[in-house]
Amino acid sequence: MKHHFIRAAALAWLVIPAAGMSAAAQTTTTAPVASYEVDRADILAMAGNYKVRFDMQESTAWRADYTPIEAKVSGGHESVRVIEDSGRRISLQHLLVIEHEGKTHVIKHWRQDWEYEPARVLVYSGPDSWTWRALSDAERKGKWSQTVWQVDDSPRYGGVGAWTTVGGVRRWESDGTWRPLARRDAVRGPVYDRYYGINRHQIAPAGWIHWQDNIKMGEFDGALKPVVQEYVLNSYTRFEAYPSKAADDYWAATKGYWAAIRAEWTRIGDAKNGIRITEAAEAGTVIASRLLEIADEVQSGKIKEADAIRTARALMDQATRAAGQ
Repeated sequence: MKHHFIRAAALAWLVIPAAGMSAAAQTTTTAPVASYEVDRADILAMAGNYKVRFDMQESTAWRADYTPIEAKVSGGHESVRVIEDSGRRISLQHLLVIEHEGKTHVIKHWRQDWEYEPARVLVYSGPDSWTWRALSDAERKGKWSQTVWQVDDSPRYGGVGAWTTVGGVRRWESDGTWRPLARRDAVRGPVYDRYYGINRHQIAPAGWIHWQDNIKMGEFDGALKPVVQEYVLNSYTRFEAYPSKAADDYWAATKGYWAAIRAEWTRIGDAKNGIRITEAAEAGTVIASRLLEIADEVQSGKIKEADAIRTARALMDQATRAAGQ
């Protein structure tokens, strides 16, 4: 399977006090929640063409019998496109562009959806399960949710937070969020099976960063316990010297198909009171590889879009379960 192989190959704070201000004063100088329009501008600023560096490091072991693995650094080129902007809701699609055996390939990567003052957010609630979390008026006032979706547009994690200015730098920081294992860990079969983390996005002059502070958790003696701390810094630096047109060509050919897939996940989440689907180490879910292959078939003209959507919908409905099942 082309996507399976290529994707596997492709994915193989220091705060300085301002002059004349004490360190203690600097760390407590947090501006009020920025205006709605400024928040929107920061979210939209993440769109563009980038050279990306993925820097992942396990640090502190929380169990005496666990040794942190070596740090891993990888990278590539990624095109981020605005695929929806309805004011209070913005959707950004990430597309990896790689060279393999002399050919350019596009891999549909993750998607991030932002919603202003949402009534609910879809969160990871344990192996194979995502459920709705209702938000009170106080929890959502002036805040944005960020929901992250996997390569097949199935859910990954969701969080809520405010855009603020700290030390002169704009950032959005989530509440604590549960997340399933990323491929980098899932394929190793580790003793932990999920993360509990804080997510931060910060806009920089040359691009933006995505910072994660993760506690890797596992079940021991019938209870979830911490195993090791992990710090992840993904840096997106604006860069044009790669064939980003390939990403746009792929999206132009498959956007109708993927719009239908997104709509079907929404329908399933509402009809089945959340989304329950078996996770898969290599691809995220058991149907991800096939949904990506169908998209390739649409782009190549092997299958008509309407037939592709019909096949995908049936696959998704069969693979998901209602609450309590």
